[in-house]
Amino acid sequence: MIVALISDIHSNLEALGAVWDEIKHADAVLCMGDLVGYGASPNEVVEFVRKQMKKRTFLCVRGNHDNAIAFGAEWGFNPYARQAVRWHQRVMTVENLEFLRQLPVRQLFTDDTGRSYLLIHGSPRAPLEEYLFPWLPDEEFKAVLSYVRQDDLLVGHTHVPMLKVVEGRRIINPGSIGQPRDGDWRASYAIIDTEREPPGNVEFHRVEYDVEEAARKIIDAGLPRFLADRLYEGL
Repeated sequence: MIVALISDIHSNLEALGAVWDEIKHADAVLCMGDLVGYGASPNEVVEFVRKQMKKRTFLCVRGNHDNAIAFGAEWGFNPYARQAVRWHQRVMTVENLEFLRQLPVRQLFTDDTGRSYLLIHGSPRAPLEEYLFPWLPDEEFKAVLSYVRQDDLLVGHTHVPMLKVVEGRRIINPGSIGQPRDGDWRASYAIIDTEREPPGNVEFHRVEYDVEEAARKIIDAGLPRFLADRLYEGL
């Protein structure tokens, strides 16, 4: 079984399309949230995900930007992100906003070997807010896993790919499709191949996409140029 892990698309249709070309034959797709925010194609991204959910095993949880746009919960956002949230609220359809509102904060998945996964955007302690960065001490990851009964925890939010193995259990972040922040501008995702033994059956991938088109759309939409410029740097 091939399980594709994706997260933090952030209204970047060009990046999503490039990744989808590589994962479209996966047996399951698990998304750790933030379909929208920052970018200029929110309706197109949400409608693509809604369509795929009708065709295959495609699970998705709500991210903090999804939540802010769906419910107006923009406190704590920087001025660039807040401007993008308000723009999204103006341009998104009622149907797509309602879809975001109905996304669960947590999802469970079990693969064909019986290994279980908890999908969450931030962490089980603060599902929409907490950042689990790779450089945190091991004791912090042990503490996080104490809240999880499943074998593995799948997260997003940091936009940084990560695999942490703690006593045979894993915390996996596939990185960001639409807004990488690890110094590599290419869209990021991960693949789990259940025919291989964990923990080494996770592979991280990067794919180039039409970043110039994604940036142009942001500028043309009147969103902050900073949101376009950062796409080129992966920061």
